[in-house]
Amino acid sequence: MNPHNFAAALLSISLVACSSSSDGEGGGQGGDVDTPHFAYITNGAVSFWTIAEAGAYEGGEEYGVKVSVLLPAGGMTDQKNVIEDMLTKGVDGMAVSIIDAKNQIDLINEACEETIVITHDSDAPSTNRLGFIGVDNYVAGRMCGALAKEAIPEGGKFAIFVGRTEQDNARRRRQGVIDEIFGRSNDPERSDPSDAQLTSDDGKYQLVGTYTDQFDRARGKANVEDALARHPDLACVVCLFAYNTPLAIEALKGADKLGEVAIASFDEADETLQGVIEGTVAGTVVQNPFLYGKDSIRVLKGLYNGESLADLGFNEDGFLEIPARTIRKDNVDAFWAELKKNLGQE
Repeated sequence: MNPHNFAAALLSISLVACSSSSDGEGGGQGGDVDTPHFAYITNGAVSFWTIAEAGAYEGGEEYGVKVSVLLPAGGMTDQKNVIEDMLTKGVDGMAVSIIDAKNQIDLINEACEETIVITHDSDAPSTNRLGFIGVDNYVAGRMCGALAKEAIPEGGKFAIFVGRTEQDNARRRRQGVIDEIFGRSNDPERSDPSDAQLTSDDGKYQLVGTYTDQFDRARGKANVEDALARHPDLACVVCLFAYNTPLAIEALKGADKLGEVAIASFDEADETLQGVIEGTVAGTVVQNPFLYGKDSIRVLKGLYNGESLADLGFNEDGFLEIPARTIRKDNVDAFWAELKKNLGQE
């Protein structure tokens, strides 16, 4: 990826701080009206999406298309406005990370009537979207649960921290974490209430709460502080979104409990990876947001050209799996080097 496009990716993140969305454009512009134009739409504006944005721009260059990356910072209403704006502009296709799979069905189906629609990261399986790119979030949740069990093998209390549970990916991750820690059988359709306090059948592990923050950083940190105050014997915090772990690290430092309370994590924020190196984070389950962005553009271009989902690598359920990985101290350095290469930060 050239420096101009990486700068554009960073610029769009900064613009989000001033407005509800950012309309950045990468590869394949050139003023050619026949060049396909695709939109890559996220569910927020966090460091995870900086990586995906870089991938989308590289995809624009490699596949010779125009790319607009939109990072709505204002929740479901903002994402709705972004989608509608892209439809008004007549984009040839869009890849969307869905905020609320149940309450955005009509919106996504309307978009499907006007253009090519796929989902990435967080799915909306009940809509008419053509396919989904991402991890199996239930399996990834179980991977994160395994990290938590490794960190507190004698058992104890744990709390889960996440932006919102309405997202399909968050719901599935949370369930996978709980099922793995409690030693349950695999059942992706199981759904424990989001406000439940639960204890494993053997009494060894106790979920004291699932804390949501709606992408509000101050609230996210306060949630960890609240859990620590309510449960002085809290053994582990499980962080499901990219920014949750850095906030947990801050809160635990402030309470002088960093290294005492275990952290099981998702995603690859710099603070998280440094925590893995230092041993204050037990490990983190990572996706591949760079490939989410790049593959979304590849797939949209292929569908635009008349290729089938099968031609493009999807299974019979319309799922293109990009497997999750577990990062521990023994492989964190190699992973971080790979990440920096993708971002042009070598």
